[in-house]
Amino acid sequence: MTELMIKNKQLLLLFLWTAIAFILRFANLDSKPLWTDEFSTLVFSLGNSFRGVPIDRAIDLSTLLQPLQLRPGADTADVLRNLLLESNHPPVYFILAHWWMRLFGPSEDSLVWIGRALPALLGVISVPAIYFLGKFAFSSRLVGQCAAAMMAVSPYGIYLAQEARHYTLGILLVIASLFCLALAAKKLQQRAPMPIWAVLLWVVVNCLGIAVHYFFVLTLCAEAIALIAVMWQQFNEKLPIDNSHQLNIWQFQIIWRLFAVAIGTLTGGLVWLPVFLSNKYGSELTNWIVSGDRTFLSWVNPIFQALAGWITVMSLLPVESPNLAVVVVSAIAMIIFFIFVLPLLRGALKTSLKTSDTRLGTVIFGGFVLGAIFLFFSFAYILGIDLTRGARYNFVYFPGVILLLGATLAVIYNTPTAKSQWFNLPAVEISGKKAVLLILVIGFASGVTVNSNLGYRKYYKPDLLIPIIRELSKVPVLIATTQSTHVEIGELMGIGWEWERSSATDFVADVKDVRKKEEVKAFDSPLFLLANQRRDAPEIVAGILEKTLSQLERPLDLWLVNFRAPVNLAAQKCQLESRDLPAVDGYEYQVYHCSRS
Repeated sequence: MTELMIKNKQLLLLFLWTAIAFILRFANLDSKPLWTDEFSTLVFSLGNSFRGVPIDRAIDLSTLLQPLQLRPGADTADVLRNLLLESNHPPVYFILAHWWMRLFGPSEDSLVWIGRALPALLGVISVPAIYFLGKFAFSSRLVGQCAAAMMAVSPYGIYLAQEARHYTLGILLVIASLFCLALAAKKLQQRAPMPIWAVLLWVVVNCLGIAVHYFFVLTLCAEAIALIAVMWQQFNEKLPIDNSHQLNIWQFQIIWRLFAVAIGTLTGGLVWLPVFLSNKYGSELTNWIVSGDRTFLSWVNPIFQALAGWITVMSLLPVESPNLAVVVVSAIAMIIFFIFVLPLLRGALKTSLKTSDTRLGTVIFGGFVLGAIFLFFSFAYILGIDLTRGARYNFVYFPGVILLLGATLAVIYNTPTAKSQWFNLPAVEISGKKAVLLILVIGFASGVTVNSNLGYRKYYKPDLLIPIIRELSKVPVLIATTQSTHVEIGELMGIGWEWERSSATDFVADVKDVRKKEEVKAFDSPLFLLANQRRDAPEIVAGILEKTLSQLERPLDLWLVNFRAPVNLAAQKCQLESRDLPAVDGYEYQVYHCSRS
């Protein structure tokens, strides 16, 4: 086969993986409910602010959702100002998303799709990006193809790509930074300094990464650990050294250029330090990852949370299905799958470490992934900041895991008969090519699971709360919550957005009397109350609620949703609903029926 035919075959395969990635990431893109972080992305990307939403008084649905409207006069300056005043994130992705929004001009019907389409597209681009990185780092087209295939079908990658958030842009920048890391390791192997263009590229990519997400700093720290591992291995002559260059590895120019990357990155990162430290919302928005008392669960949770995140890189069958039988079958299938696959991956990883052509790449990315995991557990157990609670934060080392999988799958693919064996138990034998195909098929099924909302389901499920409200309340409704940051506004927006999306006629179809049907429709749009949370004076929150109730007509149903303050509504003639109501993820609620007398 000629070189041209090989190249065309490689491009055709890469196109196939990219097409699969496109299908899996864009399928059912706007079918899942929005959650608070996505509302933040949409509001800030539109150049709008949460500060315009009135608090401490009843507002209608259109007022609550006003920040989601495209404002013709909004510009990049509005994005920067609102984001830096109200959020704890750097601005690069939000500016890019703002330009994206301006390009397509989303309407109410298309807003969710357009908002999620940008990260989905970036997720698709990560497939050819990881191919070229794998091909370069391991000097192997097969490793690149296996990495691209895994990136295409990874349920974790699809989960991130289907959220209106900045993580897929972060993944692309991690891939670019890892390319520079791989180049640096190769130059160390050759006892040669990095080219000036590579030094500049690495600094620019790193600075952009920090300006997309502050946790990109963890990527850089993990890269430093990996680079130190490579230098240590070469110093002890455990890695092959290209003797065609006579320069010593510790020669000044080599170290100086690596030092220049570190200084340039540090300088670019420090630009955001005053912004980060001056942000009054920072601690309030990240309190959920801070561990409290050192209980037994606080010690074991990070381990199991991390394991759950690692598993979903390869497989996630419908274990979150509402059907118990499906959950059980899916869980058993995943257990069997990993019992079969883990010995194959372990053996292939050992082979990759022993093979001279792939040893350097395996050490680089193995050191990178282990370094990142070490940092995550250090944060959890030393600083009391449990980053494993948010699986999305694994984006900082996700491409490294995919590259290691690509390297191991390439070894398995080239093995005529792969053996899966635990200890001295009987081995399961399978053709290496069939084993890789099975892994990719399970990955594809897992991708379908995610985009069908049967895996990585949203924590907030307003789509389940709306039918309960409609079923129970046949009178006007006030939905109230306490508010500290824009997170609570997003929680209420989730309810409002789902309410507007749902059709009132679906819930009154069984009502035969036309006049009664119109009465029910009249109550279709609820009122909302955001009572500003005052930690030093919680009684003020209760007073705001009572004042609001006194101004509204009765009868009225009051729904307290995630309301973090004590109330006593006897004086308002509001009686607590006595029936047990279904629990809804993300929304703790109570219902009061308020009468005229």
